Amino acid sequence: MLPGIAVLACSAVYGADLFATVVLRSALSEVDDQTLTTTMGSVHKYGDRRLPAPFVVSVVASILSAAAALVSGRTAVSVASMVAVAALLCWISIYFRVSAPINRALIAATTGEAALPDARALQRRWDGVLPARLTLQAIAVASLCTALALA
Repeated sequence: MLPGIAVLACSAVYGADLFATVVLRSALSEVDDQTLTTTMGSVHKYGDRRLPAPFVVSVVASILSAAAALVSGRTAVSVASMVAVAALLCWISIYFRVSAPINRALIAATTGEAALPDARALQRRWDGVLPARLTLQAIAVASLCTALALA
């Protein structure tokens, strides 16, 4: 049950990163800087409020899955769950180091708290970590699916 909860929660964040990679990057390349700033500031305002919940659930459920499997002697399930935890911790590291500061800058520019003359450059930097973020989320989802299949 825990791997199932973890994979469902993790899939929410994976889906957001997949959408950003496949659709949002291309769409934003076709708009002017003000539209980019306003759009992404609004996207991050809501995303940064709402997506931490499924992320935290995915990490906690993955850790609990690993621990429960280890206690019950299901080593393969435990290892698969811990691979997911490792991938998610790497993902959150990238998020806090790169994505979150950019999100805050775009949100501030959208709400009028700060000017943002380099929105396009910031967006390119944000886009630049999407492949790594998406890969880490895919590893987590695949590992959790493996844990679920073995459970």
